[in-house]
Amino acid sequence: MRRIWLKFGCFLTGYNYRILSECSEASSKQVLRYTSAMLIVCVLWAFIGYFFTDRYLLAGASSSVIGAVIMVLIVIQIERQVILTPRNLWLPGIFRGIIAGIMAVIGSFIIDQIIFKEDIEHQKILMLDDKVDAILPKKAAEIRRQIAEVDSTILAKEQERKDLLDDISKNPTVTIFARSVTRHNVGVENSDSLTRETVTRTSSQIPNPKIAFLQPFDEQISALRMEKMKKDSILLQLRPAIEAELRAHNGFLDELNVMFTIISQSRTALVVWILWLVFILGLELFVLVNKSKGSESDYEARVKQQMDLHLRRVQLLRQQ
Repeated sequence: MRRIWLKFGCFLTGYNYRILSECSEASSKQVLRYTSAMLIVCVLWAFIGYFFTDRYLLAGASSSVIGAVIMVLIVIQIERQVILTPRNLWLPGIFRGIIAGIMAVIGSFIIDQIIFKEDIEHQKILMLDDKVDAILPKKAAEIRRQIAEVDSTILAKEQERKDLLDDISKNPTVTIFARSVTRHNVGVENSDSLTRETVTRTSSQIPNPKIAFLQPFDEQISALRMEKMKKDSILLQLRPAIEAELRAHNGFLDELNVMFTIISQSRTALVVWILWLVFILGLELFVLVNKSKGSESDYEARVKQQMDLHLRRVQLLRQQ
């Protein structure tokens, strides 16, 4: 079991298990310490990556797991930069400290958003009225403008229909005149004789054709009234609709602003955030501190010796 654990530790830290197996117990314990520290950091950031992907990127469970794995891989690669860097190089340690501070701040805020989830929701409800009051007037004004346009169209159509009805009332029927011409020959013995035309004029009464225009007017007016009713209903439900739309979208920056508000107003929340910040920062710097304060192990001396031997071989090959 110890061998499996050491192999897993070598996989995380980037150590060579074959070289480590030939070194002392101190080097093995050092790898185990690095492994334990990296596992704690990886578990923490896997949880943060899963929560962030699921809540703010709106991904499913499988995509959130992928997000957690990506975050763990990033943490492993960052820690390897510290573990595998020679001790006399201080610049990578400075950059690791800067990255650790940034990651600690981000991680502490995300974890606090999980811990204070109910408090955030409560604060968002209190802030929701202000957001709705800022959005509602513009949307309501636009809908009222559309309703006013529909009202104007309805009035115009009703006036046209009234004028049409007045005309139909005055003239329920229309007189149609018809003219027919009859030709016949004056003489019957000669085919070239003159012809006579008889013109007959008749008149008849039919219903006013404008009556057929009433149904299209009625259909148009009915459709416009239905449209107005829908817009009136939208106007009445506008505030609940805006509130539902704002609740449906969880923005990371919005909740971060809410977190700032909670932390600035509550000392308890501030203390919890500071504790998480210090805890994550300590975990992030744990490997760096062990690397910088510990003495050089025989594993590192063995690696350095191998490098020196290899450089000597290269020099000898050049001299030949």
